Amino acid sequence: MVSQLESPSRNLPGRPGVWQQSALPSIEGMVQVFTATQRGFFTNVMAQALRIAGQGTPVLVVQFLKGGCNQGPQQPMRLSQRLDWVRLNAPRCIDGPELSEAEQAALVDLWQFTRREVLSGAYDLVVLDELSLAIAYGLIPEDEVLELLELRPRHIDVILTGPDASRRLLDQADQITELRRGLRVTA
Repeated sequence: MVSQLESPSRNLPGRPGVWQQSALPSIEGMVQVFTATQRGFFTNVMAQALRIAGQGTPVLVVQFLKGGCNQGPQQPMRLSQRLDWVRLNAPRCIDGPELSEAEQAALVDLWQFTRREVLSGAYDLVVLDELSLAIAYGLIPEDEVLELLELRPRHIDVILTGPDASRRLLDQADQITELRRGLRVTA
């Protein structure tokens, strides 16, 4: 005989399609940092987000410096019933600290959206892609990020990605994964 433990879930009020897990005991979420010396796409993080969402966990992916698709917080992409993906509402991908007024406004809007969503507790996993680079460029205040990590509901796992993660950010992490290119030996 096989038994299955299933936690009933319900829609969050005023948020159709966003589900909240039942009152089963929850484990405290972790802060994970994935960093590298170069800018790149963290495929393993995105694969983890898709896998977790496929298992029924609400996931939010926010890409702070990837634009070019006229998306923004008002038009999140839903990749499954449990995964919302939001990109910067800018005409290009950001590659430095110089932004137009419209890009700066879009980034502020995205950061405010991210803060609201994290503090709402609606997602169990939040991926903040290239947030460390946005901090390094001076586009998002590091103190605000550290405050958000401290104030987040305890059940939320947060994954921060990007190069140039600061010492203060790394000190807040429960787990740090550094991706680096190894030396290749040729015969």
